[in-house]
Amino acid sequence: WNISPEESINLYNRFNPVQCDPDAWVELARSAGQRYMIFTSKHHDGFCMFDSSFTDYKITRTPYAKDVAKILADACARRDMPLGFYYSPPDMHHPAYRDTRLPASRNWHGEPARPEWPLYLDYMGLQVRELLCRYGPVRVVWFDGLDHQEKYDGYRFAGMIGGMSPGTLVNNRIGVEGDFETPEQWVPKRIPVKGVRIEGTNPDEANTLPSGLPSAENLKSWETCMTINDTWAYNSHDRKFKSTQDLIRTLVDVASKGGNFILNVGPDPEGVIQPEFQARLRGIGEWLKVNGDSIYGTGYGPLQELAYGRTTAKGNTVYLHVFDWPKEKRLE
Repeated sequence: WNISPEESINLYNRFNPVQCDPDAWVELARSAGQRYMIFTSKHHDGFCMFDSSFTDYKITRTPYAKDVAKILADACARRDMPLGFYYSPPDMHHPAYRDTRLPASRNWHGEPARPEWPLYLDYMGLQVRELLCRYGPVRVVWFDGLDHQEKYDGYRFAGMIGGMSPGTLVNNRIGVEGDFETPEQWVPKRIPVKGVRIEGTNPDEANTLPSGLPSAENLKSWETCMTINDTWAYNSHDRKFKSTQDLIRTLVDVASKGGNFILNVGPDPEGVIQPEFQARLRGIGEWLKVNGDSIYGTGYGPLQELAYGRTTAKGNTVYLHVFDWPKEKRLE
């Protein structure tokens, strides 16, 4: 990762993922048993993977020149795959987000006290409207505000999204509660309930969750996001892949507590999803073909914190997932 800020900013001048095939991405998602996809429209560097009218720092100004977000949205529409967009409120490239004359290491959190800050919020609003209007229907807007998320005026954006697209879910990383919470790289030890915050990368907060089974009206919606190896996006040097079995067990663990599970899949610079990711995703899909009834449409199970496995439930049916048989080969 020995790269200068200047080189990083100008990488887009040679970005050309010529093997990018969004139809193949959707096919892989289907084969993995996924019921929705979230696409990164803009990450913290500010580069837009869609044809925004409000910046030149975007994929349609690269050698690739195509609007990959539109190509993916059309592919999802053809295959009836619900699509949402990850959108980063932090933006290291925008001069109203931070003083770009300074190294990003000094002000990457943003500078809301500067008089330019309202202009940056307007820029965010214009781009979120673009995503909702040009690439719809958008099922989820997945913000990633990093820290002190209240500086983004989340009520403004939640209200705007709700008014323009009432069926769109909004997560909780823009300073307001949102429709669902987002533990990152971990699974709560107990069933999340309303009134207890479980956001982000701090698993210690899960220890404050109450034991027992919550009432339906007290249940919190949540989704664990996780990498397949140890890196978000693509990293050819990271070979620490989670096994297919471990990923399936994590899926079961999440479902047993009433949550959703979303895996990060970063294509390589050519636009291809690496074979190690594909093998694991298809392996999950093969398991779901046999056992999907115990995951899809289920809620948390009546038996929690089992030493040997997890339970999920649907109506009057309880599904028991045995991870490790007890030494005495008897389940009670």
